[in-house]
Amino acid sequence: MADVARLAGVSHQTVSRVVNGHPNVRAATVERVRRAIEETGYRRNSTARALATSRTNVLGVIASETALYGPAQTLIGIERAAREAGYFLTVVSLDHTSRDSAAEAVDHLIQQSVEGCVAITPQRRLAERLAAPDAPRPLVMVEGGEDWGLPVVCVDQAQGAAEAVEHLLGLGHRTVHHIEGNPLWPQSRARLAGWRRALAGAGAPAPATLRGDWSPRSGYEQGRALLARRAAGEPVTAVFVGNDQMAVGVLRALGEARLDVPGDVSVVGFDDVPEAEFLSPALTTVRQDFARVGQESLSLLLQQVGGAGTAPRADLRRMVPARLLPRGSSGPAPAPDIRDNPRKETS
Repeated sequence: MADVARLAGVSHQTVSRVVNGHPNVRAATVERVRRAIEETGYRRNSTARALATSRTNVLGVIASETALYGPAQTLIGIERAAREAGYFLTVVSLDHTSRDSAAEAVDHLIQQSVEGCVAITPQRRLAERLAAPDAPRPLVMVEGGEDWGLPVVCVDQAQGAAEAVEHLLGLGHRTVHHIEGNPLWPQSRARLAGWRRALAGAGAPAPATLRGDWSPRSGYEQGRALLARRAAGEPVTAVFVGNDQMAVGVLRALGEARLDVPGDVSVVGFDDVPEAEFLSPALTTVRQDFARVGQESLSLLLQQVGGAGTAPRADLRRMVPARLLPRGSSGPAPAPDIRDNPRKETS
């Protein structure tokens, strides 16, 4: 930093102000310092800075199931928001098969002296571990956490699911079948609740649900189970699937049965994966704003890092709205089968 100051013809303090983004520095001086930084190849020493300020500018993220689209996109959103705020991230991916995984993640972040932590851990037992007194603080949960009074940022899953069901009922379908995701995830439970709420509000019957595990294969298997119900006489004309990946499996099962989508059966997913609009037909789905989830998570965390260490009670929960995207996989209900509306024979 002293070399940069000499080259730029400014004081050491001015270089520090420029590096830290202080607003009260003239534009010409900022430009001169930046040119000197490029010429000298200067980079801030984060270790030295932490010793001088007692701040690491490092935030932790504990994440699980990052191979799935939702957690992966949430992690990207958090990383971008942290970078824009001038923070570094250290990420610990959890092994959901290990009982000790959450404890090991907590220990690792404590050793890294993180200033706060965001947890993308929807499973209940992981949330329970993070609610323990020895877990890193401040802490913000992405989905889950309400049962333990922890700050949480989440998408309004129930609202998104209700919109999906209302969309299908508005197209004339008498009811909507549902394939759930993993019941241990709060997102799955909230989407199930939204499905039930929309059916009850419309006075429509609620068929028995089927359960997948978020994967396309489980969607395919449960799609075949729906086909078996249909073959047994149950009217299956509309399906709300817990996520887009399972919806892909459902579309495969319907295609193998030579059923038209949406002519015979309408399908709606959840997430809006990049491939959704390029399927044939394009998948009607519910979009989650993962970038905003990342921004809100960092905002809530930094409010605590820079403040008194705890968020105001009224600000413990931030909800991000979901948005239905109607596309080609949902359409009007098919005309009633003659067996459902027999005509009187005339002589």
